[in-house]
Amino acid sequence: MATFQIKGGKPLKGEITPQGAKNEVLQILCAVLLTNEQVRIKNIPDIRDVNRLIEILGDLGVKTQKNGKGDFTFQADDLRLDYLRGKQFRKDGAALRGSIMLMGPLLARFGEAFMPKPGGDKIGRRRLDTHFEGFFALGAKYRFNPDEDFYGVEVDENGLQGSYMLLEEASVTGTANIIMAAVLAKGTTTVYNAACEPYIQQLCKMLNRMGAKISGISSNLLTIEGVEVLGGTEHTCLPDMIEIGSWIGLAAMTKSELTIKNVSWENLGVIPDVFKKLGIKLERRDDDIYIPAQENYEIERFIDGSILTISDAPWPGFTPDLLSIILVIATQAKGSVLVHQKMFESRLFFVDKLIEMGAQIILCDPHRATVIGLNHETPLKGAELTSPDIRAGMSLLIAALSAKGETIIHNIDQIDRGYEDIDTRLRAIGADIIRA
Repeated sequence: MATFQIKGGKPLKGEITPQGAKNEVLQILCAVLLTNEQVRIKNIPDIRDVNRLIEILGDLGVKTQKNGKGDFTFQADDLRLDYLRGKQFRKDGAALRGSIMLMGPLLARFGEAFMPKPGGDKIGRRRLDTHFEGFFALGAKYRFNPDEDFYGVEVDENGLQGSYMLLEEASVTGTANIIMAAVLAKGTTTVYNAACEPYIQQLCKMLNRMGAKISGISSNLLTIEGVEVLGGTEHTCLPDMIEIGSWIGLAAMTKSELTIKNVSWENLGVIPDVFKKLGIKLERRDDDIYIPAQENYEIERFIDGSILTISDAPWPGFTPDLLSIILVIATQAKGSVLVHQKMFESRLFFVDKLIEMGAQIILCDPHRATVIGLNHETPLKGAELTSPDIRAGMSLLIAALSAKGETIIHNIDQIDRGYEDIDTRLRAIGADIIRA
């Protein structure tokens, strides 16, 4: 299994361009199943999870043409639906959590869909109830074979019917699945407490270009008037906000001057402001983020003088995928912060690895950690680590690049799942990192 060997403590310098947004691309790729016409998608990142989903689409019979880097054309006009019942899909689908979003388009277009228990990051319980409750509200019936760990949904001869639904949680993938099922349902579907992340907005805009009728985009109340058929379109994915936040954290931890290019500022929400609360200086220059080299950065306090708390929340709140980055860069800040991960109970369990490197962190419970910043007075020290998931893996990589001495990170396949050609891009700005 591949590893990263990193010699830390070197300041970096230069420009870096974020990849296409992983969490958007996984939705958009599933949406190509809603039409038999060609759909062209640009700014697709070359990462393991995305490539795996493209392979699944190919095995399902979707015609795939690569037009250039990150630019593909798909056409789902002659599908092999028997693949969904086979052992190979059971294996392929279970390895990628994002494949759950194949169900909505397949159910809408073909009246049935199957899904093995999905995999992905081991970051605690991640319920699928929102997906299935949405399908049931549209008239689908549940099928499950416990001997095969296989989920299924199907509709009768009446097809999917529009409905009102109030989602128990604003699940991003659940909202995407419901939207993709509802666009071809009969009648009107109203979804309240819908997720409204920029990636959901992008999906809705793409579907509307294909002929769907979705209103309320960017709010948590969506109205979807079902149509009989959708056509082809072209779509360009946003830059990845999680990677943008990672580069901001990297610059701060390594005292580096970096420019992050073409970040789509209007879709970053509160992300820049949260990093500023940690004392990190950053400037908007056209559509770029400029981060000057800083010797120190000081964490703000609340107005009453109490310790700052940074927590995740549904959009437009702070994305949970960046809390691991916030935690690691707080280790070298001046001051203290409480990091509260509300949505996933195991995502903070990598802090023992940071403590091994010399960080001062108190893990209060599975959801909260208090970080006492070292103010760059005592650098982290190199260690031999293992990446537990995508975001923790990137956080450990940032820690290693700031640390004194050599760090070895195992299980870097987890990092490759979410970050394109990460070692090459880091070397281009001066990092001492080798893939071995």
